[in-house]
Amino acid sequence: MPVWVHAAAARRPDRVAVEGPERSLTYAELAAAAARAAGALAREGIASGCRVALALAPPEEFVIALHGCLLAGAAAVPIDLRHSEAERARRMAGADLVLSRPLDGAPAGAPRTRAPAGGPSQRAPAGGPGQRPAGDPDVAVMHTSGTTAAPKPVVLSHGNFEASALGSAVALGLHPAERWLCPMPLTHVGGLSIPIRSAVYATTAVLPGRFDTDAVLNELRDPARRITLVSLVPTMLARLLDAGLAHPPTLRWVLLGGGPIAPSLLERSERAGIPVAPTYGMTEACSQIATFGWPLTGVEVRTEAGEVIVRGPIVARDALAEDGWLHTGDLGHFDSRARLVITGRQADTIITGGENVAPSEVEAVLLEHPAVADAGVHPRPDADWGEAVVATVVLRPDAHTDPEELRAHCAARLAGFKVPKEITFREQLPRTASGKLLRRQLA
Repeated sequence: MPVWVHAAAARRPDRVAVEGPERSLTYAELAAAAARAAGALAREGIASGCRVALALAPPEEFVIALHGCLLAGAAAVPIDLRHSEAERARRMAGADLVLSRPLDGAPAGAPRTRAPAGGPSQRAPAGGPGQRPAGDPDVAVMHTSGTTAAPKPVVLSHGNFEASALGSAVALGLHPAERWLCPMPLTHVGGLSIPIRSAVYATTAVLPGRFDTDAVLNELRDPARRITLVSLVPTMLARLLDAGLAHPPTLRWVLLGGGPIAPSLLERSERAGIPVAPTYGMTEACSQIATFGWPLTGVEVRTEAGEVIVRGPIVARDALAEDGWLHTGDLGHFDSRARLVITGRQADTIITGGENVAPSEVEAVLLEHPAVADAGVHPRPDADWGEAVVATVVLRPDAHTDPEELRAHCAARLAGFKVPKEITFREQLPRTASGKLLRRQLA
């Protein structure tokens, strides 16, 4: 099986592999650092089949440790340091080692602690139905975002990531001098997939470590930075547009996903000369499932009673149901050009007076109003209707409107039962680090 970092170093040793906030590494340097990290892991007793929790902040050190795990045969468990101690402990349960300092050059006695006791091992048992074919090792144990239920671990394999990388390259094209900017957290699959894809392609991942509107704006505006791709969620793109992003000189695509995309956001982007590639994906499918509405190469997508179901080499083995499909919990349909259109989540559906309302549809209409910067729609118990549709809205700076104006805006575009019964205002909406709306917190 090819080792991505070694193959990239053999092809393009002097190509920059990772640009982080503190330093850059060529593929030759990354391969050497990963080999030293793998040796350090071996001295800690880490071998094939182990799991290593990565509680590391600098993205370049995270990537070194990630490839070190792969060379050692261990699966990485990315840990978001912004989580509470209890949240981190739940995600680290079952790990054989927790890394909180860089392996390469770490001083003697630096913390390389064992995982907290008491958590059951999350390793998949050997044998049994659905066993992954020999030679397809685990690469990462990711945790779902927990927007509609408690976060759960998802084991993604070498084959999952490689199929995702190849499918993404077909969907977006592959520039020989690709420089992919990713201000997304590496603890989410949409972020982690970028340095892994870049290693598969032997191209450059630019990893600032966090999203900062001005910093990303400067990266995209500066032709000397030569950014060709950027991964964003809708709220990030909206902030960049508000800050004046237009006609970025070297950008081929904004890969836009992580939640519903309002048509008005795509229209604003087109007017600003920003090429957007809307994508739909999830952790269990190693990030992308469909881009521009069409499934990635080798991926099958169907709808069953309105629910989107998926199968193919990108899908985590343990995410498959007994029928051999990933049941996403997302609602959707295919348009006249056979493109997948996502209309909402089954778990989010509001049932009011016997009618079903998709919150994402109402949110998209609210976002069409020029005063609205962000919107979240959720149910409220109602004695007459069972549930009432209510909305929480964030206004643009210096914009002015009131609930009745927004209700009238919705009434002109939606059926009456979909119009929010109540609209309140906040300074910001609760979202995950990857930009997904925490609807449960609104409710």
